[in-house]
Amino acid sequence: MEKFTVLEGIVAPLDRANVDTDAIIPKQFLKSIKRTGFGPNLFDEWRYLDHGEPGMDNSTRPLNPEFVLNQPRYRNARILLARDNFGCGSSREHAPWALLDYGFRCVIAPSFAEIFFNNCFKNGILPVVVSNRIVEDLFSRVDNEPGFAMRVDLAGQVLALPDHTRIEFEVDPYRKHALINGLDDIGLTLEKSELIVRYEQHRKAVAPWLFSQGD
Repeated sequence: MEKFTVLEGIVAPLDRANVDTDAIIPKQFLKSIKRTGFGPNLFDEWRYLDHGEPGMDNSTRPLNPEFVLNQPRYRNARILLARDNFGCGSSREHAPWALLDYGFRCVIAPSFAEIFFNNCFKNGILPVVVSNRIVEDLFSRVDNEPGFAMRVDLAGQVLALPDHTRIEFEVDPYRKHALINGLDDIGLTLEKSELIVRYEQHRKAVAPWLFSQGD
């Protein structure tokens, strides 16, 4: 998993509440478990004017000019600004895979669905929870300032805006450690490999019959 320390990027505003995982990546794209290749179908039903299916050449599909990610000023955005309850619905891990494959490393919202929130950390995305008042101000700033970008400093737990405004946010220390060091669940377990080996050696000494191969 790629480390997350400091992220600088353009902010794209998705001005909708209760965005569910089927909107983030529709169900017909869930057949693959490769974790990559989902970016072109992120928000597929909103992003294109036709119905998307796996295997289609997305470069030839008609784009919805009204959808935010199709507007030139937001096409290289790396930070997504959203509303309440982002990532609700089914627990599909494909949702953070699609966001990450598109290029988003951070999502800012007043609240997230719990499973989606957890899946973000497991896949290298930082979900930042801030108040509704701050979100409203950020939506206004993004709308009125073309090219609006910010700096997300995970170590310092702060969002740094162009006018030098600093917005602090909270993050669980364990999840912060995992993101900064690029560790998924397996990587976090391997950090304890010496303790695991020591425990197995102890168990083999006190209960050798558990490790016998039989005749």
